[in-house]
Amino acid sequence: MYNKSTLPGGIRVITEEIPGLSSVSVGLWVNVGSKYESEAEAGVSHLIEHLLFKGTGRRTAREIAEAIDSVGGQLNAFTSKEYTCYYAKVLGEHLPLALDVLADMFLEPLFAPADIVREKQVVLEEIRMYEDSPDELVHDLLTEVTWPGHPLGRPTLGTKKSLSGLTPEVIRSFYEEHYTPADLVITAAGRLKHAEVAELCRRHFAGFSRPNVPSTQRTPLFQPGRRVFTRNTEQVHVCLGAPGVAAEDESNYVVEVTNSILGGGLSSRLFQHIREEKGLAYSVYSYHTAYQGVGLFTVYMGLSAANLRAGLAMAGEELQKLLQEGVPEEDVQRARQQVLGSFLLSLENSTNRMIRLGKQELSLGRYIPVDEVETKLRSVTAQDVKCLAARAFNAEQLTTVILGPVDGGELD
Repeated sequence: MYNKSTLPGGIRVITEEIPGLSSVSVGLWVNVGSKYESEAEAGVSHLIEHLLFKGTGRRTAREIAEAIDSVGGQLNAFTSKEYTCYYAKVLGEHLPLALDVLADMFLEPLFAPADIVREKQVVLEEIRMYEDSPDELVHDLLTEVTWPGHPLGRPTLGTKKSLSGLTPEVIRSFYEEHYTPADLVITAAGRLKHAEVAELCRRHFAGFSRPNVPSTQRTPLFQPGRRVFTRNTEQVHVCLGAPGVAAEDESNYVVEVTNSILGGGLSSRLFQHIREEKGLAYSVYSYHTAYQGVGLFTVYMGLSAANLRAGLAMAGEELQKLLQEGVPEEDVQRARQQVLGSFLLSLENSTNRMIRLGKQELSLGRYIPVDEVETKLRSVTAQDVKCLAARAFNAEQLTTVILGPVDGGELD
């Protein structure tokens, strides 16, 4: 059962009571991520996420960890391009403790200079680890090439250069500007009562008052083309990017079905033709990322340099088939069922439910009932898929990023 309350100051509290569960997951969502950073601030949202675990006026970093560990719970956080989330999963009886710990972290971070220096080093190691994982790095390179000069094209972690400029004053200023009541959404799902959750939140955040500064963001323009990043790796890592759809666009249901057909599973066209039939790649898949105002459809392949031309040709052929020929209705029906089944299975986890509540509130400003999702998915037709492909997969508007032991001139 879904419920929503708005506390004084604008904090939104959203819950979903799930009978039969023993657990409850609760998250504090802040409407800020790397998309809202200037180039000089790149990585500050993610660094703040780290620093909120390093201690408060009431608890040391160890005491924060022990408080949740001692009841068998889980405490974690993540930063995306559009929001930051701090969350815990505990037995229902320990929800007051989880909210107390999260509120303490959120409201009273120390931002001690020694912690800042130490966490910068941790993030630098995270960046180095990422750069040593070309199958992950190539996805960031795709967004950089696709949206040049826009914050969405920058990595969430920031860069070595930008981290060096994040002084305690810059960090505190960014925190105070963006961690405001109007930018805070608290979501919880599982074994709970909405009135009790709302009252706990009201008590913890009673004195929380900070002016809200509305953020203005221009929508990035999709930049087609090809870039080769030469690197001495065992494989060549390839990302093909196509214009996607925004988070608020109703055609996201069509995108999900299209992705399932193209590269969203073991039975998808890319996997069957490129890996199973031709043996050109071990890893090949597609996915769609939706942001507010814009989206990106991505195809990834990891393959040897000797197979690069053939792999690119086959991936291009599959995109053109969707664009020109469309798909049989039975393929659409199978994809609809795959997407729906995966969605419904994900709802059996209280953390997934809590995350769904937060993402929908921040991206859409409303809750989408499960039966509405089912209805929209079941209404997707073969014609819808063909129309979407015609809009997204035109060869002239694709972006190709290649990372590996390849010279760009070799592909001309």
